[in-house]
Amino acid sequence: MGVDYAGSRYAGWQEQRHADSIQSRVEAALSRVANEPVRVVSAGRTDAGVHALGQVIHFDTRARRRLHGWRLGGTTYLPDDIALPWAREVSPDFDARRSALQRHYRYVILNRQVRPGWLQGRVAWHWKPLDADRMQSAARCLIGEHDFSSFRAVACQAQHARREVTDVRVVRGDGDFIYLDVSANAFLHHMVRNIAGTLMTVGAGEREPDWVAEVLAARDRTRGGMTAPAEGLYMVAVDYPAEFGLPAPPPPPRFA
Repeated sequence: MGVDYAGSRYAGWQEQRHADSIQSRVEAALSRVANEPVRVVSAGRTDAGVHALGQVIHFDTRARRRLHGWRLGGTTYLPDDIALPWAREVSPDFDARRSALQRHYRYVILNRQVRPGWLQGRVAWHWKPLDADRMQSAARCLIGEHDFSSFRAVACQAQHARREVTDVRVVRGDGDFIYLDVSANAFLHHMVRNIAGTLMTVGAGEREPDWVAEVLAARDRTRGGMTAPAEGLYMVAVDYPAEFGLPAPPPPPRFA
């Protein structure tokens, strides 16, 4: 099942005892449709304030409903900033997390002197002029399998920091927007936001592009740039083997 959401008013995807989470909202809605408790497994756990167009979940249930019943019924019981755009019945060996081949994120930066108005909470804001070409040049060293300790949060619970980044692209789009797209087999806690913050340091001219390679090699979080704000980050897609027959993800967010 697909889930899209605006994460601004939630404490993140993962269920938390004393905070409102997207997972708890989705499970409550699906439990009402199923008329029994439903627990879901997700492709990824987004942080507080992070959005998603391409989150994928799976769940097991004894309830028998038509696919549109899960999709429409579940969405009916959700707040306006969470929706279930598609549903598929899958084989028992499908796992939303373990079956995933790649995950794709987009970080959106509004690069102008004036802060955002109606886009508040939907994009990150950086008032200093950024050179997207410098950022792209600096990002090339991140492609491949590396130890990304310099880009993981201190509280990251992953057993190791080795990840394979398959693509990193930084482009200036229409108007004042810069888009950072990162694809990898898996991500560490705050990894994309730490990459974004480090690349913005280069884009602002505060560091040379080859500094990012030094940060990567140091395996030390304190050597990198700031952790960029959560509101610019979107989980845009998750890739799975074609045999599962899941629908293509929607296009990533783009502003003008």
